[in-house]
Amino acid sequence: MAVNRRSFAPIPSDISNHGVDSVSELYGETQECAFSGSTGRCQEVVDSGQSLCFWHDPQADKTGADVRERLEQRARTGLPMEGFFLHRADLDHIDLVNHGEGKPYRLINCDLSRASLRHGHLYRLDLSGSRLLKANFAGANLHRADLAGCNLLGVNLKNALLEHVHWGEKLYQEQQADQHPQQAVELYQEAEETARNIRRHCEQQGMMSVAGHFYYRERVFHRRQMPRFSRHRLLSWLVDKTSGYGESPLRVVTFSLGLILSCSFLYLFSGLNSGGTVLKFDQSLGFVTNLHYWLDCLYFSVVTFTTLGYGDVTPTGLSRIVAACEAFTGSFSLALFVVLFVRKMIR
Repeated sequence: MAVNRRSFAPIPSDISNHGVDSVSELYGETQECAFSGSTGRCQEVVDSGQSLCFWHDPQADKTGADVRERLEQRARTGLPMEGFFLHRADLDHIDLVNHGEGKPYRLINCDLSRASLRHGHLYRLDLSGSRLLKANFAGANLHRADLAGCNLLGVNLKNALLEHVHWGEKLYQEQQADQHPQQAVELYQEAEETARNIRRHCEQQGMMSVAGHFYYRERVFHRRQMPRFSRHRLLSWLVDKTSGYGESPLRVVTFSLGLILSCSFLYLFSGLNSGGTVLKFDQSLGFVTNLHYWLDCLYFSVVTFTTLGYGDVTPTGLSRIVAACEAFTGSFSLALFVVLFVRKMIR
């Protein structure tokens, strides 16, 4: 396919100094680009017989050495930069930082797949919704950049500054899996790969909190690839709910409290022995007596969970099975909590 190569004069950095209201008036043209997005219609002029401008035309050559400077000039005009087709563009060392007092530049919903932005200055740049498939951001400054909704599969983040990057609530593939359940397995595989890639780069930079977050999401994506109602998926779900795949000590505490309370009610209805008195729910005994019995059962549940076992209250009948299960789970949960808590503190 022949490549459409067109030459454009540079866009002045401040079009207001030329007494014009738009790029169209500056060039003396009335025919505008046909692209229209969330920010409105593109105001770039097009050649005769063309419907799309240089930035939106997928056929236009973007591999030239002048593309970086032209894009910097385009950004400084303050006009919207949405839907730009920059596939394989050479944008190394590009400066898209708004050094004035205005809002950060927005390069949204663009195609930057396989583009090279090595050592680019992208501080606070809004790239939300863009396709960054296998883009090269090695050594780039992405501090406080907005990457929400971006396709980050295979993106190169080696030595890139990733402090306070906004990754979005969901990864791109995760959003697509919700919309296309018939392709969910393949999309979750890509989402897992993306999360793993981000996690590894964050770990290398000592950003352990963010790395832990993406490790958790990585495990969730892995679980969602498993067959529903399978044994492995159920076990993975239980690990998630009880410990957040080892990333949430709070979940261990919540699970432990829930288990202690649940077992206390099981003891109340199955019965315990306390100095010859049977602690068991009996509707005829009244609310206060049953409440005292439950408090004694709660006490027994705590000492059983922590494996203290004072011996002043003993299980009887079915309570023995409940106590054995609670003691086993309690010893495991306490050890898990200590490990996760120390791990978090070390990080």
